[in-house]
Amino acid sequence: MFRLLRELKPFKLSIAVALLLILIRSLTELYLPTLSADMVNIGIVNGDIQYIRQVGSRMLIITATGILAFILAGYLSSRAAAGFARILRENVFTRVESFSLHEFDRFGTASLVNRTTNDITQVQNFVLFGLRMMIMAPMLSIGCLTLAFSRDATLTLVFVVVTPIIFAVISLIIRKGFPLFRAMQAKLDRLNLIVREGLTGIRVIRAFNRDEYEKERFKDANLDYAATGLRVNRIMGVMTPLITLIMNLAIIGIVWFGGIRIDLGLTNVGDLMALIQYSMQVMFSFIAISRIFLVIPRATASAARINEVLDTFPEINDISAEIQPERTEMETKRGHVEFKDVTFSYPEAERPVLSNISFRAAPGEITAIIGSTGSGKSTLVSLMLRLYDVDSGSILIDGVDVREMTQKSLRRLIGFVPQKTILFSGTILDNIRYGKEDAGEEEVTRAAETAQATGFISEMKDGFASVIAQGGKNISGGQKQRLSIARALLRKARIYIFDDSFSALDYTTEARLRTALSQEMARSTVFIVSQRVSTVRNADRIIVLEEGRVAGIGSHAELTATCHVYREIVASQLSEEEIA
Repeated sequence: MFRLLRELKPFKLSIAVALLLILIRSLTELYLPTLSADMVNIGIVNGDIQYIRQVGSRMLIITATGILAFILAGYLSSRAAAGFARILRENVFTRVESFSLHEFDRFGTASLVNRTTNDITQVQNFVLFGLRMMIMAPMLSIGCLTLAFSRDATLTLVFVVVTPIIFAVISLIIRKGFPLFRAMQAKLDRLNLIVREGLTGIRVIRAFNRDEYEKERFKDANLDYAATGLRVNRIMGVMTPLITLIMNLAIIGIVWFGGIRIDLGLTNVGDLMALIQYSMQVMFSFIAISRIFLVIPRATASAARINEVLDTFPEINDISAEIQPERTEMETKRGHVEFKDVTFSYPEAERPVLSNISFRAAPGEITAIIGSTGSGKSTLVSLMLRLYDVDSGSILIDGVDVREMTQKSLRRLIGFVPQKTILFSGTILDNIRYGKEDAGEEEVTRAAETAQATGFISEMKDGFASVIAQGGKNISGGQKQRLSIARALLRKARIYIFDDSFSALDYTTEARLRTALSQEMARSTVFIVSQRVSTVRNADRIIVLEEGRVAGIGSHAELTATCHVYREIVASQLSEEEIA
């Protein structure tokens, strides 16, 4: 928690002023019972109307001052807490953006979203409530006890008995409630995961009539979260009534013994009234402190989860000084890619996903990667982009190991079209320009034409200004793929990777697209990952993967003659006439 509070440094002035205003507010609260006692002891007892008016006017001014100070303190503390939360969200989001896919897999998307939103909100509430009450409540309680002692030391002994009891109650309840707050955040992660899956997978859910199953799954997670919430709220909810009961008993004791002392002439009515007011303020202070202790466990649990993200450093990092190829090499090599005995396995996997992969790809060539599902095709592409680092071996681009390049400079060389098409909310123009922010209108149009996307774009009401819904829900799968291809083409990269990027296209559109791409990327190194033989058969080089190993490398004709794995794939997709 205290580590996170360092982010409050930019708001030191606002916090200092807020605390000063809270101090003023506390002093006004402490001074009012004294004035009230003097009004009774001097003004009312002696019938001095003028004195009553003077003291009453002073009380009004002090009350107004206290209210104004509290309002301004609330504004400044809210501003500081909101700014603090903004910085935390930026820090968490920046750290998450630097994660490799290993870290994403470890936390899970739902948990990361929850930590960036709900957990930071809990810490923000702690800061906001803390700035308002953490200073005021202890100050009021200590000040009231001190002033009460100065009025009547004997009656103040009631507080000496009551205070330890109250703190014992608070301590016991907090000890019971703290573990439950941590459990609640974990259960909220689970609930968010189910909601996310239910919303993103709504088409599949309805297609398989699994609405009732998903409702039950959500209901179970929701009831589990609610049950934990009810349990912790029952425990924490006992705190305020118990403190109120104890303090009211203390006030009864003060009135009882105060009446006896007035009869004996040991105190007067004004002092007793002041003591009652002080006891009410002490009760308010203890209730405020109990509410602080309600906030602290949840904020502490949330802070631990936020720190867990901030303390996680990505496995993939740039080296301090990037190594660049010699200039002469840069002039002669424009996208050479070489895999040297590359082996890679996912964490806790029983065996490597890829083993001893070696091949070369040169500019102006199309290298296709084909294999059965789970053979490691997409993993190989991820290694090239350095979304993961190899376990052994090396991947060279223009003679330089990708681990010796900065991630930005590496990915600047590559135009990537992912297997799962991702579009962002915004216009078609925004989505295509995602590949190159400063691209001109002519460049965008050319990229769209090459990707065979101008036909359906021109048919849309606003053309390139047409709005894409979240996730591209308002266009078809083939249209999304073509926009994704246009986005990659706009980069004019040395290396292009198409990871099963033609699967949603009909054969005619795919044929036109491949013809246009061959002209556009004549000088680039092109990788095409596909399960379609018709997509890869004209490639300069086809790499056949089988259970993470290279089963064969060559042209379509060579592999058909020499590689039985490739022959099986071909036989399953093409007729005898097409094979011949």
